[in-house]
Amino acid sequence: MPPPGQLSGIDKETAMTTEELTAYDDHPAMFRNQPLGYVGVWILILAPVVALLMYREEIAEMGHFPPAMLLAATGFGILILLYWFVTTRATRLRITGDQVHLERGLLSKHHVELNISQVRAVRVYQNVLDRIFRVGRIEIYTTGDDPEFVVAGMPDPNRVRDHVRTYLETPPSE
Repeated sequence: MPPPGQLSGIDKETAMTTEELTAYDDHPAMFRNQPLGYVGVWILILAPVVALLMYREEIAEMGHFPPAMLLAATGFGILILLYWFVTTRATRLRITGDQVHLERGLLSKHHVELNISQVRAVRVYQNVLDRIFRVGRIEIYTTGDDPEFVVAGMPDPNRVRDHVRTYLETPPSE
């Protein structure tokens, strides 16, 4: 039995094959998905602090309320940024071998696992900004008219579509 923290020979092989078979593993992007919103949140965080530092005497003469309002705006911006970060980290799309995995949630998890051979279509939607920043919305269809799942803001979405297409055209031999 190997010491704690070390993998046995069989475990090492399994870990290596799993890493080798991972074709895609990512979370939605923050900046690249919503660049204007991201810059806007940082302006909401930094502008009140800069105003307090630059106009400290003028603001101090106004009483306690204006500095508190400016700091409240900064706090609100920080809360928005933290919420946004947690929501992007709570979503993960992964393609390993012949499986597509979607995990959503932080405390309570929602997990969708599809066999690539069941996938009927992969649609990628990108507007102009999405194409510039190489992100997009991915829709995976199996049977029926509704997508099995939709994930927005994923980096390099065409890689997902290309991997599924390649797998369906030439399935690996067993």
